[in-house]
Amino acid sequence: MSKFLDKPESNTLYRAIVALKDEEECHRFLQDLCTVSELKAMEQRINVAMLLDEGLIYSEILERTGASSATISRVNRCLHYGADGYRTVIPRLREQERHE
Repeated sequence: MSKFLDKPESNTLYRAIVALKDEEECHRFLQDLCTVSELKAMEQRINVAMLLDEGLIYSEILERTGASSATISRVNRCLHYGADGYRTVIPRLREQERHE
């Protein structure tokens, strides 16, 4: 864990997220916490991660999401060399999709 993530004030945010009970609570919390553009950016990044995981190429992802090549590249780097956050959540999201 980085020094930034090990600060008590950072832990409060992560504990708050883990304390949310469902998607609706999460939606409301993030709307209060983030600006519209911050939420759109995070939504775009997870969509990009899902598409990269499916094997789509940058031009297809750009066309589907409107993400810049810099954003796609950053998400791709995180998928391969990051803290495994995307690698943890993507299979769970895929499992939820299969059950819906």
